[in-house]
Order: sequence, then C-alpha cells, then structure tokens
Amino acid sequence: MRAVIAEDSVLLREGVTRVLDDAGVEVVGTCETAEELLRQVRGETPDIAIVDIRLPPTHSDEGMQAALEIRASHPDVGVLVLSQYVEVGLAMKLLADSAEGAGYLLKDRISDVKDFVAAVQRVASGGSAIDPIIVSTLLSKRRNDDVLAELTPREREVLELMAEGRSNQGMADKLVITIRSVEKYVSSIFDKLGLPSGGSDSRRVLAVLLYLRS
Repeated sequence: MRAVIAEDSVLLREGVTRVLDDAGVEVVGTCETAEELLRQVRGETPDIAIVDIRLPPTHSDEGMQAALEIRASHPDVGVLVLSQYVEVGLAMKLLADSAEGAGYLLKDRISDVKDFVAAVQRVASGGSAIDPIIVSTLLSKRRNDDVLAELTPREREVLELMAEGRSNQGMADKLVITIRSVEKYVSSIFDKLGLPSGGSDSRRVLAVLLYLRS
C-alpha cells in the first residue's frame, strides 16, 4: 500500500509517517501544501492521500478542496481527511457523491494507532472511515425523529459503528458479540429506517449518513 501525506505540522507529518511505516504502509510522498499534494498524487499514483483539511497559505479549506479534486480526478485514490475540529458540513461535502474510498477523522484519533491504521487500510481499499464523534453528532440531531426513536440502545450502537464504516466482523469485535447477532441488528435497523439491506458496506454507510442529515 502506498500513501502520500499533506500536513503542514512537521511533528504530526513525521508522526503519521512513522505510524504508517511501522504498519507496512509505504509513504511515497509528504508535503505541506495542496498544490504539492496534487502534484504528488499525479506523479506517485498512491493508494491513499491523507490530507489536513486546512493547509497553507490561508489555512481555510485548501486541504478539503484538494481532497475533492482528488476524488473527482483520481477516483481510484482513497482520500482520508484529518481535522482538528468537528465540521459536519465539510464531512458531508466529502461524502456527497459516495462514501467509497473516503474518510474523515479528527486528529486526536491518530493516537489510537490500531484504529487509525485500520481506517487508512479501509479507505485505501475502497471502504470508508467516519469519526465516531461526527456520527454521534449526526445522530444527536435526529433524536426526536420518530423512526430513529424506534431503535433499541443496542441497535443505536450498531448504527453508529456501521456509519463509521466498520464491517460486520469489526462491529462484532467492538461489541463482543457474534457476527450473526450483528447481522440481525443490521437487518432490523434497515427495516426500521426503511433502507435497503443490499449493496456494499460503503453504500450502506452513505445511505445511513444521508438519512441522518436529511
């Protein structure tokens, strides 16, 4: 697996590089501007680009704009956006067309090396990774919705993990239950939310997220 990293903080950039190196991910380029990131993506054809949402010179949304351009021009390259703060609007902008090969994590999540590496691998492989805090924020905005209120506490837990992009096995491991139990919860959630149970994991993540923001 090959990765490029765009992050203007030297310490964080080197830290992410070290984490990925230790996990067997080849970092083929690092930079601190959106312009250089786009050049590296064109030249190195990585499996994933890990991008700070705010890059020089203005530190507004240069990273996000570069991420969207990569999504449009290089659909085979996964994009994992890192942010210091919860910005639900920008997260949904990244996922507007598809959740496949896309991720949005808070920078604090990097300290959980195992989960961070798993997210990188998932996005690079065409899956998705959404920060749990963003998922919880979306869910909290829907608490008064009659349909969502029908979910049991366990189904809500499964929904949150599902929206993060976790597989059935990943949810089973997190909740310490069997895969069969997870499958039953997922089926029940789809029935209650009126969502189709077919399709890939990434499509169901997008469906749930789109439902939650509606």
